[in-house]
Amino acid sequence: MKWSEISIHTTNEAVEAISNILHEAGASGVVIEDPFELIKERQDQFGEIYQLDPHDYPDEGVIVKAYLPVNSFLGETVDEIKEAINNLILFNIDIGLNKVSISEVNEEEWATAWKKYYHPVKISERFTIVPTWEEYTPVSSDELIIELDPGMAFGTGTHPTTVMCIQALERTVKHGDYVVDVGTGSGVLSIAAAMLEAEKVTALDLDEVAVQSAKINVKLNKVHEKVDVFHNNLLDGVEEQADVVVANILAEVIMRFTNDVASAVKQGGYFIASGIIQQKKQDVKDKISEAGFDIIEVMQMEDWVAIIAKRK
Repeated sequence: MKWSEISIHTTNEAVEAISNILHEAGASGVVIEDPFELIKERQDQFGEIYQLDPHDYPDEGVIVKAYLPVNSFLGETVDEIKEAINNLILFNIDIGLNKVSISEVNEEEWATAWKKYYHPVKISERFTIVPTWEEYTPVSSDELIIELDPGMAFGTGTHPTTVMCIQALERTVKHGDYVVDVGTGSGVLSIAAAMLEAEKVTALDLDEVAVQSAKINVKLNKVHEKVDVFHNNLLDGVEEQADVVVANILAEVIMRFTNDVASAVKQGGYFIASGIIQQKKQDVKDKISEAGFDIIEVMQMEDWVAIIAKRK
């Protein structure tokens, strides 16, 4: 199947309106190339931010791209898009250069083009995330390599909430530990725990797609003898107490099940909570403390927070 890429060179002011026009025209999503991304400050202590190529961005303004199937109505659809964008002037929206270009993309090329943006990323002192198609040679003897396929569900394992969880696991998991990973997603935290010499890991997720994704990644990283993946709601039915419980989920969910975590963690064990936006930090800390934990450390990366707590 062939697709048509429509590219509009416009302004920041017009991005939202043009994105809406493209969605209404049948595009399932848009790509926004904003040169501000090149100078935006990011925390990159371990190099977890990918290098952006300036050639992918305009010198001024913003480029909005969308993909439409090539069919007999494409010409009319493009004309309607152009007319709708021109009409934004009536609403006092600055559309800038308003340069519209069309190019054809083969589905096979489109399906793999995104791979050029993903490379090995060192996310902590010991861990490096490597896309499955990349050749990578460890730079030190104690470096731990996690292979992931970002084309599957649940991303690349380099989101700040995931990075902080892995760093927290490095500080808490000991040889022979039992770890429970709540909301496992890709399974990356369970894989990390197994590589840190946990004896047993239980990975849980309510989403069946996540469960299947995690099972594949666990086998890919050869830790399937240590890691069991189950379809499960939070800690429901988990009876064996763990040395470490890690949960990279929404703050609201964390606050609802802190008492369950307290029951599931051994005395002296750890609870690692992430997925917490800055505004919810104190609320989550209070709930974790009320459940019988001492707050050991609060980590922050960009606008996200992770908490390491120890069971009293």
